[in-house]
Amino acid sequence: MTFARESLPFVLPFALLALLAALAGWRLWAVVAAIVGLLVLLFFRDPHRAYTGPAEGLAAPADGLVTMVDEVAVPELGPGTFRRVVIFLSAFDVHIQRLPADATVLASTFRPGRKVPAFRANADEVNAGQFTLLELAGGDRIAVRQVAGILARRVVCYLRPGEKRQRGERLGLIKFGSRVDLLVPPEYQILVAKGDRVRNGETPVALPPPR
Repeated sequence: MTFARESLPFVLPFALLALLAALAGWRLWAVVAAIVGLLVLLFFRDPHRAYTGPAEGLAAPADGLVTMVDEVAVPELGPGTFRRVVIFLSAFDVHIQRLPADATVLASTFRPGRKVPAFRANADEVNAGQFTLLELAGGDRIAVRQVAGILARRVVCYLRPGEKRQRGERLGLIKFGSRVDLLVPPEYQILVAKGDRVRNGETPVALPPPR
């Protein structure tokens, strides 16, 4: 298993503290610091994933629990409404996000905001977050919204406009948080329901209409 490079500033202080405590003979404090450092490192784990659904399907962009499937207006995507799959990430979920499909990155924009609990229905409207607009090979546009939560330190996106990326590539991560929304055209079939657990880059969550 690998780990995101962003883990270093958070993990190294605990590793250093554990080393100093061990050298000073404070075994208990050394063990505590090492355990806390390991738990922090687990936030940044990046396990290998392989997509298991139909070739034309969209994979889950994040690990976590599906807390909502609905339709919302998304002006950044276009007129009308779009289907939304909301995925809540607990402290025990992988916090790396991945591309749901082969796509061209049209835009990726950060919006500052508050840090209300991510399980609130309006967290995407008021919290800090990153909105990434993607165009699929057939011309359909989808989006992934990374939403910070009450404990999230920072939203990170690895993508740049104009890049062509493949399904399963790393999209970014949310440090210590919290919610990811997948937004697709209204004619797409949603393959998951509220209460389902999904895995990034692996679980099929949406399917375009036959063409």
